[in-house]
Amino acid sequence: MSIERTFAMIKPDAVGRGLTGDILSRIHAANFQIVAIKSTRMTMEQAGGFYAVHRERGFFKELCEFMSSGKVVALVLEGENAVTRWRYTMGATDPAKAAEGTIRNALGASIQFNCTHGSDAPETAAFEIGFFFAGGELI
Repeated sequence: MSIERTFAMIKPDAVGRGLTGDILSRIHAANFQIVAIKSTRMTMEQAGGFYAVHRERGFFKELCEFMSSGKVVALVLEGENAVTRWRYTMGATDPAKAAEGTIRNALGASIQFNCTHGSDAPETAAFEIGFFFAGGELI
């Protein structure tokens, strides 16, 4: 097992519904260390840059509109196999298909309004962490 960092985000739907504290509690319960955290609101342009990998997909504009519709909480999590463990803690993208006890199963409302985002690989995590946090912000 290796200690690694991953990027996590609490999405506008969860922040708007007052679920930030619940999600942070679940992060702590899963034994992650929070290396960095900030509350921010992305512009459409920032959302487009963050989700550039999806630029050619039909849902891209709607995704960017949603992600810039309200505040998000961006986090850097650290722990053993952090990327894989955070994805497991979140659950499947579709809350209806997510395992019982996962964040998305317990708190998500739909595929779009599924409360959280997480990096899918260490390389993606490096890009996403750098997108939101300067090196000096990382402890």
